Amino acid sequence: MPSELNHRANIYALKKLGVSWVISVSAVGSLQLRYKPCDIVLPNQFVDRTKRSAEHTFFGRGIVAHVAFADPICEELRQLLLMACRKVGATVHDGGAYVNMEGPAFSTRAESLTHHRLGYDVIGMTNLGEAKCAREAEIAYATMAMVTDYDCWKEDEAHVTVDMVIENLQKNAEQAKQIVAQAIPLVPKKAGWRCHDALANAIMTDKKLWPTKTKTELRLILQKYL
Repeated sequence: MPSELNHRANIYALKKLGVSWVISVSAVGSLQLRYKPCDIVLPNQFVDRTKRSAEHTFFGRGIVAHVAFADPICEELRQLLLMACRKVGATVHDGGAYVNMEGPAFSTRAESLTHHRLGYDVIGMTNLGEAKCAREAEIAYATMAMVTDYDCWKEDEAHVTVDMVIENLQKNAEQAKQIVAQAIPLVPKKAGWRCHDALANAIMTDKKLWPTKTKTELRLILQKYL
């Protein structure tokens, strides 16, 4: 289930492999009429509706760090995705706020209506944890949010079901592959964006005070600053 995903482990593994850029593709519900099923939204903001903040960071256990997260998506990578979407003729929306709920149940109508009335754009269960861990790991992260349904705020539409989500995801799958194929050649050969130095001014704990065990566990994340 989405709440069982270990974002720290996944991002740590990618860091170990030398990954500097992550393009995420995931299913979302639309919170506004303008985002129709099978549209693509490229969010630039998140709203956290989870209870799992402690699981969405590598830090703690004697090392305190506060990464800048005002702009949680790597804008340079998001713009490359936007170019790729337009190149393949996808119906794409530039920017938006992604509400990250916990699940596994879909929203109640009251929750969905609240998010709709607050003007948020899409809702999903996975991307925030990925984005937070990627920022701490100094990996550039952007997401392609593939709209599968209208959640349940729109009462004249069928409520979201697993069958609906899977059917619309399958419709979008081939186009998503084309977009990623177009985007990858646009990514620079060397990491040099702001996200790639996210920890430079984020670590609060004096290096002399870093516990040996924590420092060893986070060696891959801290290697530039050891």
